[in-house]
Amino acid sequence: MNTDRSIKLAVIGGGMIGSAAARHLSKMGHEVALIGPSEPADYSSHPGVFGSHYDEGRITRCFDLEPFWRQANAASILRYEDILRESGVEFYREAGVLHMGAAASKDVAAVGTITAEAGILCEAYEDMELAARFPFLRSTEEMKGFFEPRNAGYISPRRLVHAQKIAAERAGARVINELALGISENGSGVTIRTRSGPVEAERVLVAGGGHTQSLLGQSLGFTVFGRTVAMFQLGAAEVQRLAEMPAMRCLGPKGKDPYILPPIPYPDGHTWLKLGSDPVDLPLENEADIKNWFRSGGSTQVADGLQEQLLDRIRDLNFEERRVVPCMTTFGNNRLPCIGPLSERVAVAFGCYGKSAKCSDELGRLGAMALLGEVRAELAP
Repeated sequence: MNTDRSIKLAVIGGGMIGSAAARHLSKMGHEVALIGPSEPADYSSHPGVFGSHYDEGRITRCFDLEPFWRQANAASILRYEDILRESGVEFYREAGVLHMGAAASKDVAAVGTITAEAGILCEAYEDMELAARFPFLRSTEEMKGFFEPRNAGYISPRRLVHAQKIAAERAGARVINELALGISENGSGVTIRTRSGPVEAERVLVAGGGHTQSLLGQSLGFTVFGRTVAMFQLGAAEVQRLAEMPAMRCLGPKGKDPYILPPIPYPDGHTWLKLGSDPVDLPLENEADIKNWFRSGGSTQVADGLQEQLLDRIRDLNFEERRVVPCMTTFGNNRLPCIGPLSERVAVAFGCYGKSAKCSDELGRLGAMALLGEVRAELAP
């Protein structure tokens, strides 16, 4: 066996969950390798896998309707400072999160009820109070909002992954910048196929996001959906006007419930305001569908609807350019992620319903524990 290509534990998938798992395993003192390719330079010609974390803005917050996700959110957010300290990479801004919708909506009322029961700090505003507190809103008539001012705002998923990898390497992990083509178990371990040759591991955690089931060659009951994000480039005056804007969750029927990020600087030197909400699910049945979706650039029709919703919510918004961006999410049937063993030597951690960015550190930790033989009761198969 080539010792340069062998390892005790391997994590396949260099995204948010995989990189977090590698950090946790290496900090526990385990010999671990993180295997996954870097971000593609050009989607249209990229032949490999894609990831939705190639971005600068994802909402982070403690609130969620489901107890599991609230716990995962809180656990991850509490460790943001650890990740910053261990890596030196900043990735989080505490801009707060505004949950808003029709005052009569049950979904809006649920935010107030659950945050009160869970002890999550929230400020309630209605009608003119909402307008006074958030003057950028176009209309607040018969609207109600709950504002999470602490442990909430947005993260850069791209920078979070970078931070996790640096911290993992500093704790002793190896980062192998290659695409995993497949895995096979044998009597002594698991062989991971890559273009430059096999990597041998005693045990493997597969955290490949929407690519996980394709890599394994089996369905685990999750469906990958294509999603479209619309981004709007802002000039200096708009950036200044919206400087105190929080991240927003607009509660309403499917397709009319956009999440909206505040203005965020991007690597291209411009500042962009981003939102998403697809009215119809677009299933991506296989790896070819996923690649074709990302290469397509997303849905202009969905982006048109998002633009209309944005202008309906942000008063007098003036933007300089619009960009349409594809991404993907993975959904199952029980509203919980798939984290646990597939065999004695292979475990998985994926299937996060579009919720994983903010709580990816905890999901990675749970994946690491599953690889070591410990699984939370509610996640057990």
